[in-house]
Amino acid sequence: MYLTVSLYREKFVIDYQNQDKISANLAHIQQQPQSANRTELETKFKQEKEEMDRQLLSAAQQILQQRLSLASKHNDTLGMLDKLTKRVVDDELIAWTQKQKLALNGAPFDTSMIDVLQKWCEVLADLIWRNRMQIIKVDLLRQQLPIDIPQGQTDLQPDLNHIVTGLLSSLVTSTFIVEQQPPQVLKKDSRFTATVRLLVGGKLNLQLTPPRVTATIISEQQARTFLQNEDRRQHQKCGNILNNEGLMDYHQHSGQLSITFRNMQLKNIKRADRRGAEGHASITEEKFCIYFSSDFNVGGNELKFQVWTLSLPVVVTVHGNQECQATATYLWDNQFSEPARIPFQVPDKVPWSEVAKMLSTKFCAMTGRGLSDINLKYLGNKLFGMSGTVDFSSAVVSWTQFYKENLPGRNFTFWQWFWSVGKLVKEHLKEPWTDGSIIGFMDRTESRDHLLSRPNGTFLLRFSDGTKGGITIVWVADQQDKPGERMVWNLAPFTSKDFTIRGLADRIKDLTSLVTLYPDIPKDNAFQKYYSPPTADLAPNLVPGGYVKTTLITTIDGQLPTGTGMNDYPQSPQYSGPGSPPVYPAQAMTPQGGATAMDGAIDDLDFVGGVGEDADLNRINEWLSTQGSFNTDTMNT
Repeated sequence: MYLTVSLYREKFVIDYQNQDKISANLAHIQQQPQSANRTELETKFKQEKEEMDRQLLSAAQQILQQRLSLASKHNDTLGMLDKLTKRVVDDELIAWTQKQKLALNGAPFDTSMIDVLQKWCEVLADLIWRNRMQIIKVDLLRQQLPIDIPQGQTDLQPDLNHIVTGLLSSLVTSTFIVEQQPPQVLKKDSRFTATVRLLVGGKLNLQLTPPRVTATIISEQQARTFLQNEDRRQHQKCGNILNNEGLMDYHQHSGQLSITFRNMQLKNIKRADRRGAEGHASITEEKFCIYFSSDFNVGGNELKFQVWTLSLPVVVTVHGNQECQATATYLWDNQFSEPARIPFQVPDKVPWSEVAKMLSTKFCAMTGRGLSDINLKYLGNKLFGMSGTVDFSSAVVSWTQFYKENLPGRNFTFWQWFWSVGKLVKEHLKEPWTDGSIIGFMDRTESRDHLLSRPNGTFLLRFSDGTKGGITIVWVADQQDKPGERMVWNLAPFTSKDFTIRGLADRIKDLTSLVTLYPDIPKDNAFQKYYSPPTADLAPNLVPGGYVKTTLITTIDGQLPTGTGMNDYPQSPQYSGPGSPPVYPAQAMTPQGGATAMDGAIDDLDFVGGVGEDADLNRINEWLSTQGSFNTDTMNT
């Protein structure tokens, strides 16, 4: 339609020039003396001028209608482009941002989707730019041939340039994104990276003069201020970051305009005044973020853009022991924050079903396997202090309950317990967990019920209720002093410290009481692939200096592993063969028989012995008097 308007204008100009010639001829004739020839020519030129005036008036009317129609079509086109932009930016790009947040909690994430979004944004930028160029040309044509708009008709043209420029500005500023987020637990003085990308940078030809991007750390309150007061954005920060500036790079093969800060380092941080209403909050609940900003011109400096974006919230720590609590803060924020929120508001209470989904996702990210419905039922019971089968479908979890309140009878919170279990599995038990050899999430009562239905020597592995980051071996065996009666025994929990000395599989191999992994898997079938390699030969293994190397062996009350010739009663945890060599003290264990009134009181405790602390001490003292040494594991030389 723009071409049609242009052609009408050219024809009008030609007709107007012809009309101007006729008017000049008429004026010349009218200056001549009266004669028959003059009268004839004057009449002719007057008729031609009148006809040309009618044609010009008609042409002007057509041009006016074409201009109004073109303005209307441009307005409709911009309306459609606005809808497309909102769909891409407000729906798809924000959805990508939400998925990026959940990915940092461990959810799967299609990293190639951002390239698809870039293509969409580039097409939009191209369409918006082309429409803007047409609108500017129409404005120029109007200036060259002004035609008054009749009263009562609406002219949309004067507003179109403002609308289309606003569309372009919105697209450009919205597509300045953090492609790779900085670590959400940011330790002071540690180096970290982040990547910022402008999705429409290639279409704006910014590769010719690459923009400079600056990264600044700001507090939660400053982030709120930034959204309300544009003038204060460039002047606020709450810490110093080294290596926080750089030019964006254009990657020819992908058309990406981005910058990766590879060597940033947070040198100091100014925390909020902790006195007052929020004085109860810990430093691991205090949220900051990285503010990325840039200024650049496009269209021959015709348009100037000031773009900025905020990273996801980060928690600044000074010591590694703060990682657990800091992780809970960003985990909750990533999972439950809404798009376009006030920084960094997040619900205080959320449905248990959503918390369960978050826990399963995080545990899968840490360990390689998520949580089953049975696992989540156990966690629900633990969090809410319940037992048995409980319907948590309508239950809600508060931040305080999840993060701050200690579990009943414990000196740690639900999150601290869950995190320590995940860390233990990640660092020492990942393979047996992922292949299903570890049940893990099961309480004492349930493990007892499971094992009493199986043959002696059946065992399972469950995470300790009373020890953070502990796992205990539970097995069923006869009571040595009560023939025919069976007990379920709980070995004192192993922790990461224990597994740095000797791995779980090797400890299970050592313990002859353990025969079958619940429900009916021979223990060697389940754990043999995780056993340490056997020594190459039977000769003593010498280490530098001519010393004979020792090997640690796990025992229970003097039992020796298979192959010692002392396996007459391998299922009994109380067995001690004759002529035992010096051993480490028996691995502590707790018996479980039939349910008694006492079970409810001790159900979640992991302690030494089953008949009372004093009795255990007496038994240990008697045993010590007959031994030459007292350690924790047998050493074979």
